[in-house]
Amino acid sequence: MAFELPKLPYAYDALTPYIDARTMEIHHTKHHNGYITKLNAAIANTDLENKSITEILKNLDMSNMAVRNNGGGYYNHALFWEIMSPDGGGEPTGDLAAAINDAFDSFDAFKDVFSNAAATRFGSGWAWLCVHKGGSLKVCSTPNQDNSLMPGTGCGGHPILGLDVWEHAYYLNYQNRRPDYINAFFNIINWDKVAELYSSNK
Repeated sequence: MAFELPKLPYAYDALTPYIDARTMEIHHTKHHNGYITKLNAAIANTDLENKSITEILKNLDMSNMAVRNNGGGYYNHALFWEIMSPDGGGEPTGDLAAAINDAFDSFDAFKDVFSNAAATRFGSGWAWLCVHKGGSLKVCSTPNQDNSLMPGTGCGGHPILGLDVWEHAYYLNYQNRRPDYINAFFNIINWDKVAELYSSNK
């Protein structure tokens, strides 16, 4: 069954002023949709055609660049839309907050580690917060559309929070000021969704 472009759980202008409406619209309808179209073409008439995206990525032949780039692009963006909300921001609570404190000593320290991973990713890529079996957390970054589900990315675990640091994600509003974009992101994180992903994948 072909993968489809997911509907956003909010309007294109809902995340302003942190992410502007034009960026959201182009990012969703052009970039994300483009990855999906190319992914469907890459898996058509292969044994990957009826597998879930998680199955595809966990067992990926990393030399298959069409599936690697476009499968990652599909998965990463689908997660990205979910973990943002116009009602987001603040800090996590409950088990997720406890796990963040265990891993990073404090929420502010986590913010510093995550922001640094996003800011220092050379070129295009993503910063991730990943949960490992047992509930431990780790921050890392990956290039291009790679993610921690893929074999040998050096990250491991299941991604529960991701920040897109490709220029198309922020350039209309922030130009080369990636750190400003990273800071803005913390105002729209949907911590309830991140906590849900943490609980279901730990």
